[in-house]
Amino acid sequence: MNMKEHILMALKEQFNLLEELLGMMSIEQINAPHLPSHWSTKDEIAHLWAWQQRSIARLQAAGLGRAPEYPVWLPGLDPDAEGGVERANDWIYESQREKPWANVHAEWRAGFLRFLELGEPILEKDLLDGDRYPWLAGYPLANVYLASYDHHQEHLDGLLVWLAHHGK
Repeated sequence: MNMKEHILMALKEQFNLLEELLGMMSIEQINAPHLPSHWSTKDEIAHLWAWQQRSIARLQAAGLGRAPEYPVWLPGLDPDAEGGVERANDWIYESQREKPWANVHAEWRAGFLRFLELGEPILEKDLLDGDRYPWLAGYPLANVYLASYDHHQEHLDGLLVWLAHHGK
């Protein structure tokens, strides 16, 4: 198995695990706030979806041979600026918190599957070459996948801890 296949397989396994856990949860559990945070599982999945849109933009750009066109968030909000991640996370929470779970889940699910699909046609050498995409400032495109994996894992770990204490 090459590195590209390994990365995509790990993400598929992570997706399947999240889908399994989310499918076992009641709507009450999905919407319950996790202490000490006030975010629910629904809020965390909406958060993952929003950041996923930036990753998808990077992969689409790679496939089209151009710089990414990021989704429009709060005007003037630069997630890459100092303090930008916190501001972005606050904006994501406020802009997504009223969405029903079915919509949040469907958007995240479709986005994750699209994210995986976009990696299929990318050659492994292009995925691993830090000089291939100048807008990644020396990082290989594989880092987009690895960062998404790490981000999802961070929230998955928190969900597993929460479920251990609040699951049925």
